[in-house]
Amino acid sequence: MARAGRLASTRGLALTGAALLAGSVLAAQGGRPAEGIYTCVDDAGRKITSDRPIPECIAKEQRLLNRDGSLRRVVPPTPTADERAEIEARERRAAEARAAQADAVRRDRNLMARYPNEEAHRRAREAALDTVRVAIRASEQRLAMLAAERKPLTEEAEFYPARPLPPKLRQSLDANDAATEAQRTAMANQEAELVRVNRLYDAELERLRRLWAGARPGTLGPMPAEPASAAAR
Repeated sequence: MARAGRLASTRGLALTGAALLAGSVLAAQGGRPAEGIYTCVDDAGRKITSDRPIPECIAKEQRLLNRDGSLRRVVPPTPTADERAEIEARERRAAEARAAQADAVRRDRNLMARYPNEEAHRRAREAALDTVRVAIRASEQRLAMLAAERKPLTEEAEFYPARPLPPKLRQSLDANDAATEAQRTAMANQEAELVRVNRLYDAELERLRRLWAGARPGTLGPMPAEPASAAAR
């Protein structure tokens, strides 16, 4: 009888200790049950078990077990600062690629909505070219006007074949020369703009023809440059 009493007392103490341990764990976790059981093998080859992530194995893989010992998931090692930087850079590149792809899809769809057929695109091209042609005609008219203004100045300068020109005449000729040179430069730029506009509309039309034929928006790669029609809007 005395032995049975001692066994009962020992079991009671064991149960009380387990209860106290469980209570301390719950208290440490704010009264919430532990997520599971973490287990790993440290650098010394010791198997460590805990109810929370194990600091000794922060650079190692940890296994999170359910209460019945079954595997819930594998917790990967905590990355180093360099590894975190690389992960963030990789995620940033992936996000930028997704954004670029979404932008390409949007541009192609907008392009097809703007130009449902080739005639609509042709009219837009002509409108863009007409703007440049008007500027070229204005430059031509300005050059003709400057040439007309220069004629009497040149005739007057002929009276001074071997003498310095009067300051006022010299100033007028120099101003005419500068204005003429500036207008010729502007006209050369306008003619280059005609070439640029045509080239960009050609690239845009080639893309549109492929889209009209059934190519999926966003699958044709980037445009060689900003479409002239988009730049004009």
